[in-house]
Amino acid sequence: MSKLKLHNVNKQLGDMRILRDVSLEIAAGEFVVFVGPSGCGKSTLLRLIAGLDSICDGDLLIDGRRANDLEPRERGVGMVFQSYALYPHMSVYENISFGLKLAKTDKTSLRERVLKTAQILQLDKLLQRKPRELSGGQRQRVAMGRAMAREPDILLFDEPLSNLDASLRVQMRNEIARLHARLGSTVIYVTHDQVEAMTLADKIVVLNGGHIEQIGSPRELYEHPASRFVAGFLGSPRMNFHAAFLHEPGKTSLVESIVLGKTTLPFDSAGLAANTQLSLGIRPEHVTLEAAPESTGVVVARVEYLGSETYVHVDIGHDEPLICRCEANAGWQTGDQVRLRLDLDKLHLFDANGVALKRHTVETLPDGIPLRSATAGAL
Repeated sequence: MSKLKLHNVNKQLGDMRILRDVSLEIAAGEFVVFVGPSGCGKSTLLRLIAGLDSICDGDLLIDGRRANDLEPRERGVGMVFQSYALYPHMSVYENISFGLKLAKTDKTSLRERVLKTAQILQLDKLLQRKPRELSGGQRQRVAMGRAMAREPDILLFDEPLSNLDASLRVQMRNEIARLHARLGSTVIYVTHDQVEAMTLADKIVVLNGGHIEQIGSPRELYEHPASRFVAGFLGSPRMNFHAAFLHEPGKTSLVESIVLGKTTLPFDSAGLAANTQLSLGIRPEHVTLEAAPESTGVVVARVEYLGSETYVHVDIGHDEPLICRCEANAGWQTGDQVRLRLDLDKLHLFDANGVALKRHTVETLPDGIPLRSATAGAL
């Protein structure tokens, strides 16, 4: 297993800057996932690491050795592409074993590794078929097998599960996690699927517009997003965002919003001016609903029953409804009058640039600031 370091890496095509001053350290044996919207540069960054594209500026170090000018085969990496990139004239067995043959692996070891890989990927009964005889999902698994069989120090995955059906994606996620635990390889995985990112990653790198928004563990990014972009990107349904106004800035903030009214919150806004517009964020699972007498609450606009849970969309007189994640048997129906309760300990505040305001813990609250109940009525 190898460690990687990227220092101020840039990529530009003509006048278009694809990546901007990307700096990142990946420990040996770590499972790192790149996430972000389409066009954010995550696949380009993976190709730079693989050596399939050139770095315009900056350095890529693999185990301390500058790798900018190394050929792909010299970097000790194996890559699984989003497209299958299989040899159409070769059987599944021959495709999986191709890299091992180039590495002059002895026949006994080659056969053992191919058969073991094929069994993991449920390809053991398809080894004599050609790619044209396979489904899209089967072809993608062959492409994964070709990289996995080599057991490289660094495994690169570019959205490898995008062509698989839902049940097989879950199974393959588990198999990839087991493979990583067995091999101990350093894994860099690109996906647009946040479930894959949250369940597989030791560390997530969130990219936006060619730069890194935030790096951290899945829990850190979900519970303590550094920006509104990260907060909105991770989580399904996404975080609720609503306009808020800062009345009194300081070590704590007097804030007014449609869902909270006027409330003092433990966020440090000392660097902002009064009457600044902020963005209040609250995740659907941190909103609870109570029945309200008719005409005294807000109205349920839509109910989505998912079997294990229910998403309730509440019309609060805003452009977007507020979404609440409820138990499956919550029983809410369109048109119900409800009252909202928000968990104040789980709120987020973002400034006009989308940067998260620092939140005080109980230990760091300024002296004299009264503690509020963790849950308070909103509407």
